[in-house]
Amino acid sequence: MTEEAGIYARESSYLGRCVQFGIASGRVVSVSFPGGLASEAASDHDLLDRLFEYLEGVEDDFDDVAVALTVPTDQRAVLDAVREVPYGSQVTVERLARRVPDLDADDEDDRDRVRAALDGNPLPLVIPDHRVRDAPSAAPPKVEQRLRSLEGL
Repeated sequence: MTEEAGIYARESSYLGRCVQFGIASGRVVSVSFPGGLASEAASDHDLLDRLFEYLEGVEDDFDDVAVALTVPTDQRAVLDAVREVPYGSQVTVERLARRVPDLDADDEDDRDRVRAALDGNPLPLVIPDHRVRDAPSAAPPKVEQRLRSLEGL
């Protein structure tokens, strides 16, 4: 990814919403699913092409996409662990907590930390929180449902 910055978006008939992301210093900083296109959003970007190929059924983990996370360290560790869940696979909150150093999967407070990190995920789809079956997704419920359906989850 080059050093471009900006907002990029397209409408998705599959999701019934737009897919929008922001880039700063060549890194994805946000992903959202607004009801309409932002006037300042450009529609031509390689990552948009990949996202829409994914929405058409092309397997992609987006694990090579450079991201910039501005979240606390404990949340970053959870989101990094989610990025390792492969396309078409799902995990539970407990199993995800086991993948995160310094978290105790048997501790309800730590499982709540995992849920909070997923709920506040600034990059849903690129960081595939829809692959955690018993936790909230930062994507709208209909979008989460469609992403899970797309991957056969």
